[in-house]
Amino acid sequence: MDTITLKELRRELEDKSIRAKILIEALPYIRKFAGKTVVIKYGGHAMVDDALKESFVLDIILMRYVGIRPVVVHGGGPQITNTLSRMGIKPTFVNGQRVTDDETMSVVEMVLVGTVNKEIVGLINRFGGRAVGLSGRDGDLIKTSRMKIYKYSGDERPPEIIDIGRVGRVEEVNIDVIYALENAGFVPVIAPVGVGPDGTAHNINADLVAGAVAGSLKAEKLILLTDVEGVRDSDERLIRSMSIKDIDALIDANVAKGGMIPKLKACKKAIKGGVKKAHIIDGRIEHAILLELFTDSGIGTEVTDG
Repeated sequence: MDTITLKELRRELEDKSIRAKILIEALPYIRKFAGKTVVIKYGGHAMVDDALKESFVLDIILMRYVGIRPVVVHGGGPQITNTLSRMGIKPTFVNGQRVTDDETMSVVEMVLVGTVNKEIVGLINRFGGRAVGLSGRDGDLIKTSRMKIYKYSGDERPPEIIDIGRVGRVEEVNIDVIYALENAGFVPVIAPVGVGPDGTAHNINADLVAGAVAGSLKAEKLILLTDVEGVRDSDERLIRSMSIKDIDALIDANVAKGGMIPKLKACKKAIKGGVKKAHIIDGRIEHAILLELFTDSGIGTEVTDG
């Protein structure tokens, strides 16, 4: 005989009522986003903590099950740096971009495409989803040109051009490859490696790849996972909502700096390309994607065109 006290029963019913309310709150958003593409940049602590990895994968699978079409673009900077260190190669950065010579590019491609991408695809498939891994070289998915870094001396002399090697700037995204996978029910998982005009591989900032992919697809949303609560103002307060018109001012005033700069630039590029909203959210929170998509208040910083 299975029994329960009345106090335990009331507590159980209260818990179930809370879950039901959560589902009811999510329902209009599920209806709104069904059939729409959402591009997610996966990076930061969410890629190294086992509980957060599982949380991320389950979010992606649930999105696909309710009819949303997630596209994942992942980073892997810390993994690349660790591998280079084990090989005795000291990484060098200029303006936040990794200087990438031929040897470094081989490591970048090995880590991003051969290790990180495979792990993400494997996790999605193991937990019941259907994912396919890609790099920008597959089907000429991401065509790039060499990125140039300019150093200004402050006088009237022309700027110095700094060679940072095989670092790419996205020129074109072949969305037919992504559509083919989406229409077949797969989740595309994209490593940020592009292909130059001469067929060589280029290392690309994953945030900028995500912004370019989202803009090319005219996605409903771009969601960037990071290791902070979102974008902060000069008083360290979280900015809940902002316009792309605010981005340059935050960067010029040195309020937004470091890794937040490519994220904001990715949001700007995506929205100018036709994405309705972009979000910079804290990937250290379990099920951060679902909280952003399916709750009234959301989390993090929302970036809009207005």
